Amino acid sequence: MEPELHPDLEPLKFLLGTWEGAGVGGYPTIEDFNFGQEMSFTHIGKPFLIYASRTWMIEKDGTLGRPLATETGYWRPRPDHQVEMTLAHPTGIVEIYVGNVAFNRVELQTDVVARTESAKEVTAGTRLYGLIGEDLGWAYDMAAMGQKLQSHLSAQLKRVA
Repeated sequence: MEPELHPDLEPLKFLLGTWEGAGVGGYPTIEDFNFGQEMSFTHIGKPFLIYASRTWMIEKDGTLGRPLATETGYWRPRPDHQVEMTLAHPTGIVEIYVGNVAFNRVELQTDVVARTESAKEVTAGTRLYGLIGEDLGWAYDMAAMGQKLQSHLSAQLKRVA
């Protein structure tokens, strides 16, 4: 039985479900690439969303390749259409984002980036999520490895569940 949606989640309910699709990535320190993605937003009736994403390489011939990144976290709505997001990466990076939600669109920027001694240097990020028709589009700009904040990843996903 699905729990009732907490009223505080109303502005974020457009994200609920499982989304799949493809995107592109690049950065000055790596070669450009294509990736597949599965992203999910669920809830348990409390005032937060549970978030998970996993990606894998799409090879030049269109076949699915090796696993790439995965991340998990929580989205917490705040008063006045504000939102907080916590993210954990198995590569040793933890991020806290703050931002706002309006009209099926969420804009976030890092408030805190922490990393383990062995993690790559990531110093800042911005994320944008929004509906494009019935699809979910998102983009991630990153400052890392001595580079300024710039485009890193973007994708367009379709709701599958």
